[in-house]
Amino acid sequence: MQIPLRIVADGLELGQVERERIEAHARKLETFFHRLLGCQVTVSVPNRWGQGGPVLYRVRIDLAVPGEDLVIERQPAEHLLDAIQEAFQVAGRRLQDFIRRLGPTDPPEARARPGRGKVSRIFPWEGFGFLETPDGREIYFHRNSVLLGGFERLEVGTEVRYSEEEGNEGPQASSVSAAGGRRRRA
Repeated sequence: MQIPLRIVADGLELGQVERERIEAHARKLETFFHRLLGCQVTVSVPNRWGQGGPVLYRVRIDLAVPGEDLVIERQPAEHLLDAIQEAFQVAGRRLQDFIRRLGPTDPPEARARPGRGKVSRIFPWEGFGFLETPDGREIYFHRNSVLLGGFERLEVGTEVRYSEEEGNEGPQASSVSAAGGRRRRA
């Protein structure tokens, strides 16, 4: 994000667990759309005084994307973490709808062009990892996208060649192979 995540608590004090949960959900939104400009999350208690019923929490998410702002405001919920999760689920769907409306931004031949990068993170037990491109972006890859069963030979810092394509949750690498068999430790 170009603008750092902003968390606003209106009428309550957010604990560390709630803030970490919001930050994790916001990072996940960036995997949907790497051109996300900014995100503000406002958590409020609309009925704190005077109603005598349970305390309800409202979560509003303002996403700045190129050309418009997406606003997600959910009905109040009794449990704060549930309200946060529900709002971010809706935000993810709205962001995916925006991406579909946006359509492909590069010509197909540019998206399919082979790229070079290096493995920045790898999760061998889960079967996936991330590549860092020369322009600093991170691209997801799955064990099945690594050619010739070479997933087990990859490690952080390994230079690779890959083809970039648009996946369900943003850019992903396919046809990943070690570049010249050289490995570099990070």
